[in-house]
Amino acid sequence: MLSARQLQELPFYAAQGDECRLFEQAHASRLPLLIKGPTGCGKTRLVEHMAARLGRPLITVSCHDDLSAADLVGRHLIQGGDTRWVDGPLTRAVREGAICYLDEVVEARKDTTVVLHPLADDRRQLPVERTGELLQAAPGFMLVISYNPGYQNLLKGLKPSTRQRFVALGLSYPAPAIEQAIIASESGCTPAVAAQLVGLAQALRRLSEQDLEETASTRLLVMAARLHVAGLALLPACRAAIIDALTDDADTSAALHEVLRAMIGDA
Repeated sequence: MLSARQLQELPFYAAQGDECRLFEQAHASRLPLLIKGPTGCGKTRLVEHMAARLGRPLITVSCHDDLSAADLVGRHLIQGGDTRWVDGPLTRAVREGAICYLDEVVEARKDTTVVLHPLADDRRQLPVERTGELLQAAPGFMLVISYNPGYQNLLKGLKPSTRQRFVALGLSYPAPAIEQAIIASESGCTPAVAAQLVGLAQALRRLSEQDLEETASTRLLVMAARLHVAGLALLPACRAAIIDALTDDADTSAALHEVLRAMIGDA
């Protein structure tokens, strides 16, 4: 168990519930983990925190439309006239016993997730077809994936055959008191400013179903607080970091600015 001093030195994460314990138990049980939640709610920070807490190296991959299985596993490259094999991030994690985190996994190409299947069940193996290797995951290896359910559609979603290989953990935006503590810790702002920002976020989140594709995340609140701490007044800090980041639509932007002025005033 880590000492109080060691815990303080970890990447800051304010737990919403039992997610840290679930992460620990999944790692101890050699189970892969799926984290789902809205943009900016703390998914990546949780993984960073837990990797440090467990003393495991962390290899993070930000998934995108062009991400292929070869990008994860590796490929042959020509260097100096010679051809040599270069491991991809997933292969490195398997060899090193690291935590491999695939952020927004549903953004990757459909055929990419198939390579995860033998790693995400009792086999814990990675076939490397181009080298003929069948790698057994080193002790400590853990596969973690995340996605935002709000963006799911028929074209971007996890197949049941993939989803049912993972222990699932759902996150949302933190409760107000926790979110205020996060903002204050991450930005150095006063508790009063943190409380104002959380109040603004709650007002904006009530509008999300009607007016916004995505709502104000904890990440955006922290950005606004940092701008304010750096010397910008709170109103323009919120306008730049939150309101203008949420929409390009003129009518929606005007409505959000009204909410901003009502919640923040001329601070």
